[in-house]
Order: sequence, then C-alpha cells, then structure tokens
Amino acid sequence: MTTKKNVKSEGAKSEIRIAISDQAREITIEVSLDREEVLALIKKSISGNEPLVLSDVRGRNYLIPSAKISSVEIGDSAERRVGFAGL
Repeated sequence: MTTKKNVKSEGAKSEIRIAISDQAREITIEVSLDREEVLALIKKSISGNEPLVLSDVRGRNYLIPSAKISSVEIGDSAERRVGFAGL
C-alpha cells in the first residue's frame, strides 16, 4: 500500500508567492516549471506590461495584471509530509 498520490516523478516544481498591490493576502501557486523559466515569464510580463499567465500543477490558470504585482518570491516546491515525521 502506498500513501503517495502522485507516484510518477515529474520535472522540477517551483512554488511562487505573488504579492498583489491593494490586497492583504499573497497568491501562492505551485507550478511545474523551474526557477529560471518562472523568472523569465515574470520579467517578460513586467517589461511588456502584459498580464502574467501561470498554470499550476492541478491545471488551474492564473491571470495577474503586471501593474498590480508588488513582489514575487520563487522557491523550490518541497513535498509536504503528513504525520509525525519530526518526532
């Protein structure tokens, strides 16, 4: 019996946290792109004054106006552990 839902190994995953101006909460998106690809998409969006379009690992799409992006944090996506692994 296995507890992993996604048995197959996928490529690099990144977790992106985007702060939107005039909003109290950040948007957290897990994408199946590496850091360089995500950074290139963000730079292209901001320099071209185009909306940032991202798709997460579950297939949902996000459209964020580049003028409203106030900060972006890009990190590696860590697999979440369930249970008492730290004890």
